[in-house]
Amino acid sequence: MSPRHPERGRPQEPANRLLRDDTQFALSRIAVFQYAAVAVFLFLLSGFWVLQVRDHEVNSELAERNRIRTDPIVAPRGKILDREGRVIVDNRPSYRALLSRENLNREHLPAIAEGLHLDLAELESRVKRYSSRPKYEAVPIKTELTRAELAFVESHSDAQTFPELEVEEDSSTRLYPQDGMAAHVLGYVGEVSEANLDSPEFAKYSPGEIVGKSGLEREYNDILMGVDGQKRVVVDNMAHERQVLDKIDATPGRNLQTTLDIDLQAAAELSMEGRKGAVVALDPRNGEVLAMVSRPTFDPSKFEGHISTQEWNALINDPDSPLLNRAIQAQFAPGSTFKPIVALAGLETGAIEPSTTFYCPGSATFYGVTHKCDAKHGTIDLHQAIVKSCDVYFYNVGNRLGIDTIAQYAQMAGLGKKTGIDLPDEAEGIMPSTKWKLRVKNDRWYPDETISVAIGQGAVAITPIQLAVAIGGLASGGVWYRPHLVRDPSVPNQPTRGNLHQENIDTIVGAMRGVVEEEGTGTSARIPGIEVCGKTGSAQRISNKLAKANRALAQELQDNSWFVGFAPCEHPEIVVAALWEGGEHGALSAPIVRDVIKAYFDKKARQAQLKPQEIAWFRRPGPAGPLDEGPLH
Repeated sequence: MSPRHPERGRPQEPANRLLRDDTQFALSRIAVFQYAAVAVFLFLLSGFWVLQVRDHEVNSELAERNRIRTDPIVAPRGKILDREGRVIVDNRPSYRALLSRENLNREHLPAIAEGLHLDLAELESRVKRYSSRPKYEAVPIKTELTRAELAFVESHSDAQTFPELEVEEDSSTRLYPQDGMAAHVLGYVGEVSEANLDSPEFAKYSPGEIVGKSGLEREYNDILMGVDGQKRVVVDNMAHERQVLDKIDATPGRNLQTTLDIDLQAAAELSMEGRKGAVVALDPRNGEVLAMVSRPTFDPSKFEGHISTQEWNALINDPDSPLLNRAIQAQFAPGSTFKPIVALAGLETGAIEPSTTFYCPGSATFYGVTHKCDAKHGTIDLHQAIVKSCDVYFYNVGNRLGIDTIAQYAQMAGLGKKTGIDLPDEAEGIMPSTKWKLRVKNDRWYPDETISVAIGQGAVAITPIQLAVAIGGLASGGVWYRPHLVRDPSVPNQPTRGNLHQENIDTIVGAMRGVVEEEGTGTSARIPGIEVCGKTGSAQRISNKLAKANRALAQELQDNSWFVGFAPCEHPEIVVAALWEGGEHGALSAPIVRDVIKAYFDKKARQAQLKPQEIAWFRRPGPAGPLDEGPLH
């Protein structure tokens, strides 16, 4: 047995120290974890306090918003009716697509644009325009979805595919007459644009709202628009409606009863088929517009919601200007339809008598310039000068009167100023005078300029509505009413009275009867059994000098054809003015006026043969008009 080594216990010391170090390390790690756990616990506790105590109301509201959604209920626009209560513009149900901005993922936009046949740039622009709006407001991206587009929305509007895509039924989509009938009068609706919001007229509306943009839709937008409602609904995590909590019904817009007659409108539309120009028919006894046509026309339904850039550019760049309402905006020289006004000025001032004659050799020279006539009429009086439309006669009358006297009577009849019709953007026209030229051109008026104005050429320019009002008022004894499409009983339509001599009016009306009923220039306006008065007019759009220099331009800018007629000749009930751009001869527009006047009296004859109860059914008065408690007639 070997002796015990005195150092044998020493090797145990490093092992014990190592064990002691491991224990201390473990304890320190445990302490770290404990402190970390405490820190995490305190962090969670503080977060819980923030969520449940400090921000309780805010978070409750956010949670409630995720569960409860507020949906707008669009108010149906009022219908537009004709004078007998028949519906011209109605509403129809349709579907529109929207984007929920609360669930919006911009990466989905290209696929959504492709599925709904939208331009991606326009879609992104629309989303951007809504960035300043409340988050819960959805972005309407397309109206009037087709069956295929509706199927695309319904099959992709789930949480996994496109949760931002929604579909909504819209009961206020406008239903306009086909083929652009009365489109310029009725107008169209569309979204309020950024440019619109900068104007006082649209300042009270919000982006995305559908408002009237032209025609009656715009003029009477506040009446037609109504007040939107809303409903609060409970939705699930798929944004599908589960329960309606409460609902505020929309207040529909009020119906608008107009003075238009659908039957006359249809006749006027047919008379302008294939032509460029305008027709206006009105009742000179009160200023009610019976029909108004402007051609070429457009489809107002294309503007519903948001018209594409491509479609808009096609319309505004069309050389035929289909958006121009030629009835109230086309400003052209009236040609010989202006002669009755010059004749009135001559008779009233004593510059001529009905028996005054002038010799017409086919031309006349004034101030060193020779002015032609379309025929050699020989010695001719006022009656025959109007019947045959002799220019030489009216050159002489105009030279006697001077420009300011002509302007005085023309302005009395409503030329050279807006008629005040209840449509937006009416043109003023031009009735030149010495003051007008000084103001506009900073130059004096030269006597030789009056010669052309006396036959409705030169600087004078009028619109078809102005011509109808002027001649209608003249034929009614010098009483001119403001033309209107909606009668407002609260605002009496006080006429302008010219205090004219009845014998002078009778002289002019008798001559205008001769234009149609004798061998005048407007015989194609004759209607068997109805006495029609009228006046033709051909007006140059290009000077003779320029026409000789540029034959291609002269061919493109052929003379305008005008005709204005009324019936019966005594106490007229209807006056119709027609403009056919490039029609060359005024006589060619006479059948247009004839067809509208004939439609008026044919309908009147049919109604006269009906029994009282049949007439009541035929007219079918509509609901209360917008400006009184009963239908407007």
